[in-house]
Amino acid sequence: GPARSDEYERRYSRAFPPQLRARLRDAARGMFAFGYDSYMEHAFPRDELDPLHCRGRGPDRGDPSNLNINDVLGNYSLTLIDALDTLAVMGNSSEFQKAVRLVIDTVSFDKDSTVQVFEATIRVLGSLLSAHIIITDSKQPFGDMTIKDYDNELLHLAHDLAVRLLPAFENTKTGIPYPRVNLKKGVPPDSHNETCTAGAGSLLVEFGILSRLLGDSTFEWVARRAVKALWSLRSNNTGLLGNVVNIQTGHWVGKQSGLGAGSDSFYEYLLKSYILFGEKEDLEMFNDAYRNIQNHLRRGREACNEGEGDPPLYVNVNMYTGQLMNTWIDSLQAFFPGLQVLIGDVEDAICLHAFYYAIWKRYGALPERYNWQLQAPDVPFYPLRPELVESTYLLYQATKNPFYLHVGMDILQSLEKYTKAKCGYATLHHVVEKTQEDRMESFFLSETCKYLYLLFDEENPVHKSGNKFMFTTEGHIVSVDERFRTSLWDDILPGEEDSAHKAKPNEFKAANFSSNCNRVPDERRYLLPLKSNYMRQIDQMVGLI
Repeated sequence: GPARSDEYERRYSRAFPPQLRARLRDAARGMFAFGYDSYMEHAFPRDELDPLHCRGRGPDRGDPSNLNINDVLGNYSLTLIDALDTLAVMGNSSEFQKAVRLVIDTVSFDKDSTVQVFEATIRVLGSLLSAHIIITDSKQPFGDMTIKDYDNELLHLAHDLAVRLLPAFENTKTGIPYPRVNLKKGVPPDSHNETCTAGAGSLLVEFGILSRLLGDSTFEWVARRAVKALWSLRSNNTGLLGNVVNIQTGHWVGKQSGLGAGSDSFYEYLLKSYILFGEKEDLEMFNDAYRNIQNHLRRGREACNEGEGDPPLYVNVNMYTGQLMNTWIDSLQAFFPGLQVLIGDVEDAICLHAFYYAIWKRYGALPERYNWQLQAPDVPFYPLRPELVESTYLLYQATKNPFYLHVGMDILQSLEKYTKAKCGYATLHHVVEKTQEDRMESFFLSETCKYLYLLFDEENPVHKSGNKFMFTTEGHIVSVDERFRTSLWDDILPGEEDSAHKAKPNEFKAANFSSNCNRVPDERRYLLPLKSNYMRQIDQMVGLI
């Protein structure tokens, strides 16, 4: 009865005292500092910190097939690089400057390491570009992040890395890149011809920024060619893409279409490329993709906050038929409400976020895969992923509803309670048993801590008007800047008038679902974003009640 619903309102809709908020901001900063300082003390110059054994780790040379490690660890001080812009966003100029110096003085990509092109791009290339943009920003919004006698060293490092990734785009009949490359020798001779959609199709933001900073269209051109090649392979029945494709034949090996692993950032980068570069075709592809996602992947009631039926959920379907393929969702999908906020579909974002938050409440973490039919984890580990925090942060920015500060507090407290280790924070091996694993992924410092900090730091320069920022899929901050909107395409696409494929910055709203931006009425702004009865329904669906 009504007494039950008051429980939700009592817990979540109270105003959030500024003192509590400041305390949580400091706790998020402390969480980052403990992870970062431990890495610097026990692990640098190696790629990652082992938080249980307090030591560093690099690529697994003994077992080249250990892709879980080798795809990401390239023997290039990964965690230090990935954390650079978090230091800046937290206003820590002395440590930022020290870290940038260390990168300039010690990091080299001339290594016999075989890494995943996607991981190296989002974690390393993206961070170098972000830090470079911060250092050279004439406005210096984060405090003095300038480097004495800086000579574009980070941009040169980024360029050097990107050149070493380029062989992945050669000798492929479709233009879709190989998934892995050896930084010294190019594509390994025993390479597979299969890659995932997200891995091949989410390189455009970083490669595009690099091209535009260097005035060299090569990088953007190969990344864009890969996106267009994947796009051309979508099903002519549903308009959906699969998750694994053969780069020589264009044949879909994995026919699953969903929003999680293998697909997630492909959609994210269609929109983010448009926001940064203003190329109309990116927005057109995104709008098309979003419509097909709504038509074929979305299950549950039509509206988030009214009507009967199950809460909205996005499922995995066969790309050709749109039929359900399995009954799990994965934790990466929790990024999607954040993407919906960027296009103004706030109402739907509120509902999907609530579903993931309910799973978090049940376990104190998000299992890598959760089976919504069995109400149990299918894959039970939690590697400190940021996606739920990211969506929480973006929803808070969009609605300013204190509910999301309560959610952030919950997340922060579970991370402290279950994942804190002797030196750093550890992956949860099993979300039910809360056993820890000796790994602290670099995205914990580049994303999880950054989004938590920003959620509680109302006064951050990121939130001040006049500063326009966007986050890459690895949480790296880039300024949305006129200089990224000048096209390099005139030499490549002859005959197209500039105005034909360039959108004006303000056209974005009109082309999209602007009506949705106004769908949260004022009187609901400080009540729960989702009505109590719907929240209870979700809690029941995940076995919390």
